[in-house]
Amino acid sequence: MKIIADTGKCVGAGQCVLTEPALFDQSEEDGTVIVLDDQPQGELVEKAREAVHVCPSQALSLQE
Repeated sequence: MKIIADTGKCVGAGQCVLTEPALFDQSEEDGTVIVLDDQPQGELVEKAREAVHVCPSQALSLQE
């Protein structure tokens, strides 16, 4: 699985970072998502799915 982030859609809500700070961060410039680990393993896979689900702008997706 790979995490795909569309920074053009991202509104900087930070829900992804709150869900799993090991996978996501936010840009200091505009608050948009930065993916720290785009190919999560183990328990982080479920956290990635949760982050995709809670993203208010639907800027995150998963490629299986």
